[in-house]
Amino acid sequence: MAIKKLLSTVACAAVLSLTAGSAQAAGELFLYNWSNYFPPDLLAKFEKDTGIKVTLDVYDSNETMLAKLQAGAAGYDVVVPSDYMVKIMIDEGLAEKIDANQMSNYQNVMAPHDNMPADPKREYSAPYMWGTTGFTYDSAKVGELENSWKEVFEPRDALKGQIAMLNDEVEVYNAAAYYAGVSKCTEDSKDAQKILDILEKQKPFVATYNSDGTIDRMAAGEVAAHMQWNGASHRTKEKLPSAVYMYPKEGITFWADNFVVPTSAPNKENAKTFINWMMAPENAAIASNFTGYMNAIKGSGEFMDDALKNDPAVAMPEEYADRLRPNLDCPPAARELRNKVWTRLKS
Repeated sequence: MAIKKLLSTVACAAVLSLTAGSAQAAGELFLYNWSNYFPPDLLAKFEKDTGIKVTLDVYDSNETMLAKLQAGAAGYDVVVPSDYMVKIMIDEGLAEKIDANQMSNYQNVMAPHDNMPADPKREYSAPYMWGTTGFTYDSAKVGELENSWKEVFEPRDALKGQIAMLNDEVEVYNAAAYYAGVSKCTEDSKDAQKILDILEKQKPFVATYNSDGTIDRMAAGEVAAHMQWNGASHRTKEKLPSAVYMYPKEGITFWADNFVVPTSAPNKENAKTFINWMMAPENAAIASNFTGYMNAIKGSGEFMDDALKNDPAVAMPEEYADRLRPNLDCPPAARELRNKVWTRLKS
């Protein structure tokens, strides 16, 4: 009986393999994504639905991804840049024109995500998740904190040595710029020095700069406050009920991540299949339920967990709307100044 069952299973697998092979000329896809940002079961679902086998590689910042593509990495079919990075990729000729606006599931994309400044016609990109970058703290450890970046940049005694920051040049610099009251796209060296002063003053009290493992780090009590994306904060709260996500009064970055096909992609048609598939409501909802972020696909709410809809970290209270600051593609001079500050900080 066991042998018969095994033979049957092998036969079925062979049929599926033949079916997948006939449906896809090259049945593979190489996805390069942020770490811990795509549900494994959704990859399995995609493979089952399409016969395309997915290999996932991860990065910890937009700049890491960009540097790899600039260096000539030619093995990735889909990458997941934030809004400002989409513009950089287009300008540098690294983004393939895929006409996402012509895909069958594009009709599900909600405003304003159907008209992003970096790619107004959605010729080069399609939406994935969107959210904010603030910070989370453990109220059981430190009590109630002021809704301000001051709590992490000029920490009270209970937080000294108990703070973790993202290892992300843009996010850390932006937060310090908000606190300093200067433009995050400043080209003035005096403004940049103000930002550097804030970060260098904070540095002795920072336990780590790390964009990976933020959820487990907070849940394990390794730190009492962590700069985090709001979806990560939501997932932290599932493990640590005393976790509180903050919308600092000085400003908080609003961002959107997107699917883009690099011009060097070896499997461009499979990449387009994947992107169209991800704009289906059920698939977008599975991604949201895992990541803790909202998606841009109408109809996905039907498949989403109530916990997401009821968490202020995900469903932002209306009174904080004026604190949102859009992600910007800063001019080259501003980016160079920002990089100098970051290099000095990390040296």
